[in-house]
Amino acid sequence: MSNAWDNDKLIRVDMTNLEVTTEDYPEDWKLLGGRSLSARIMLEECDPGCEPLGPENVLVLAPGTMSGTSAPTSGRISVGCKSPLTNGIKEANAGGEPGQDLMKLGYRAIIVKGRPADRDRRWGLEVTADGVRLLEADEYKGMWNYASCKKLLANYPKTASAITIGPAGEMLMKGASVGCTDKAKDRRPARHAARGGVGAVMGSKCLKWVVIDPGKAPMRKPLDTKAFATYMKAFSKDYLTGGRHDVFKYGTSAAVPVANMLNTFPYKNRTEGQNPEFEKLDGARIVESFETRGGEMHNCMTGCIVKCSNVVHDADGNYLTSALEFETLTLLGSCCAINDWEEVGALDRLCDELGLDTIETGAAIAVLMDAGGMEWGDAEGAKNLLSKGLTGGDKDAELVANGALAVGLAKNHARIPIAKGQAMPAWDPRPLKAAGITYCSSAMGADHTAGLVVDPEISGEAAAVASQEIQVINALCDSSGFCMFLGPTIDEHRHFYSIYFGEDIANEMIADIGWQCMVDEWEFNDKAGFTTEDDDMAACLREEGIGPDHSLKFDIPPEIIALAKVRQPATEKFYHTSPAG
Repeated sequence: MSNAWDNDKLIRVDMTNLEVTTEDYPEDWKLLGGRSLSARIMLEECDPGCEPLGPENVLVLAPGTMSGTSAPTSGRISVGCKSPLTNGIKEANAGGEPGQDLMKLGYRAIIVKGRPADRDRRWGLEVTADGVRLLEADEYKGMWNYASCKKLLANYPKTASAITIGPAGEMLMKGASVGCTDKAKDRRPARHAARGGVGAVMGSKCLKWVVIDPGKAPMRKPLDTKAFATYMKAFSKDYLTGGRHDVFKYGTSAAVPVANMLNTFPYKNRTEGQNPEFEKLDGARIVESFETRGGEMHNCMTGCIVKCSNVVHDADGNYLTSALEFETLTLLGSCCAINDWEEVGALDRLCDELGLDTIETGAAIAVLMDAGGMEWGDAEGAKNLLSKGLTGGDKDAELVANGALAVGLAKNHARIPIAKGQAMPAWDPRPLKAAGITYCSSAMGADHTAGLVVDPEISGEAAAVASQEIQVINALCDSSGFCMFLGPTIDEHRHFYSIYFGEDIANEMIADIGWQCMVDEWEFNDKAGFTTEDDDMAACLREEGIGPDHSLKFDIPPEIIALAKVRQPATEKFYHTSPAG
């Protein structure tokens, strides 16, 4: 019996010679996908010492292993490269349809190398059932993401999806993101692989977009379709009725009150951990608006059962943005003292249009405000900075688009909350020590998706073990294509993989996909010149406190942080017991 993966391919794009080839997918990589596949390709094919925005860098677009199957909420895609923001390896992850569409066609990754001689030109990559080809795309140069996708997808059937960059990526801004269109009904470029400047790397290749049309290609078939369907239904029922789904019923924006209570709702560039006007940013306000304005909770990709994405309308009932997440409300909102969810929604839309990471952009604006370059809470100023300043040559706008560190250095401002050059996400490391250990020890730098532990009671060695455990789970999720909000355990991953591939795969082997992914990433960074001194937190977060009497500081010593990078006995046990992620 032929397996769905027998004829899988890799797409190789040589932008120097403007050539596209395909090749058979290596059998040894059968279990790899998404982040683990990206890490392996980067380690084997990219010089860690390369200039991130030079032709030697490698851009990898890799769907998860389960993408394209009927497994629930499994269609995410990883974008990997050497980051221009951190100068280390980077993986940014997005939902939407492109990951599923690539896998339906049997393409496990797109690997882009080189750079055209004429850097003023723009190119697009077309992937269909008929093959893969590069197309001239000069007419899309400088276009904002929504207009670009509307124009592009008008030329293709409703089955097509797109991966795009906005002007920020074309301008090689270090905070630039890569956008993916959501489900076929909408096809809006609202799902972003945002962190680390991956959009700037795509821009450095002069690649404006990738369009994928699977046509009538079916879902990928497991070896035992009946057993796969039975387990999928049981898993979905348990998720929807067992309490896990309740956490994300109204999306991540619902976390605002809890985060504020825990002193991890940063205010005014993290000078405080609580916002006195946090209720104005509470996601409950968004949900309340559905009744009068329209909008809804929806799934960003076909087959998603989490449905954590909110579709936000403006006061006139017109679509504004999706999704307005907790991280965006925190960084573009509270951290800048912009205490109005509607203003943050407008800023979120601008970031999606221009192709900018909302976390990095919000943090950068907050540093600019803290340094006296803007007034706290100046929403109009922030909107003008993005909408007019970036493409209009405004120096502060370019600084913001290059990230928090760029702003801080240019303004000679000491309070720059970063790790490995990347802005801190909403979840503050001072009350959440284990999260802070993740930010320091992960090859990704300050990235909550690398492994978030929301437990203010945990510290010391236990925090290092907890950080390592969740880092393994998240690396596995990013590799499988499952959304981390689905929260599949190692054992649940094992069941899906075993039934799909028709072989008995042990928990240890599944867990090792996540662990080896992290090892590959650390090795890349070591070869890029990173040392243990880079596994640390910004001085302002060690020295400046928040919370009661400003007593909460990140006080984890380097020797404890280092434990997260060495496989711990407690974590070995975790592989066998496989608790919920």
